[in-house]
Amino acid sequence: MRILTILQARISSTRLPGKVMKPLLGEPMMARQIERLRRAGRIGDLVVATSLEPGDDVVAACAEQLGCLAFRGSLTDVLARYAGALERHGPADHVVRVTADCPLADWRVIDQVIERHLAEGADYTSNTVERTYAKGLDVEIVRAPLLLEAACEAQDPYEREHVTPFFYFRPERFRIVQVTQSVDQNLWRWTVDTPADFEFTRAVYEALYPLRPDFLSEEIAARPGATRTDPDDPGV
Repeated sequence: MRILTILQARISSTRLPGKVMKPLLGEPMMARQIERLRRAGRIGDLVVATSLEPGDDVVAACAEQLGCLAFRGSLTDVLARYAGALERHGPADHVVRVTADCPLADWRVIDQVIERHLAEGADYTSNTVERTYAKGLDVEIVRAPLLLEAACEAQDPYEREHVTPFFYFRPERFRIVQVTQSVDQNLWRWTVDTPADFEFTRAVYEALYPLRPDFLSEEIAARPGATRTDPDDPGV
């Protein structure tokens, strides 16, 4: 059995342009995230999937410098980009999806989601749809053949941009498993979309990384601002 983890990354984010390359303690944010991802025991080979746009040359170069596999595809059709990465660097049995704006990712959560997916024989497993984890600890895994099916069948632009709605919008077709935790952190923001998000993340790294590079989510949760929420979230 082979698992392929695909990290989607692009330079052209709208609210915080260039965020994946912004420095955290002297390294690009994407590099810090990859450092954390590599602590997971179940992710298999790691592919950075970016776009063919010239601006993303720096993302592809960074991936190669970090020893990752790389794939370049459509900027907007991210589902096709994932399918292309799978076809280029496969074969694989399962594909893990992570995004490059989550430099506080928890490798223990990633392994937990993967293990639950395999144990239950699921088609699609995540901790994002019935969310109890902070935004920024997101992980999804899908059977690789089904990802290729989705890339062929999906017509809705939303499904093509966001990759996995094709599965969780069709619970009658796919065996779906959701991983939750007892503590509800679903409105907490540990992802990086805005300057404020980045400042929180930088403060976390500056405080925790020098003492313990493999700092844990429990330590992040104890930091000032850890429970802040998204003012644009309708649930707030």
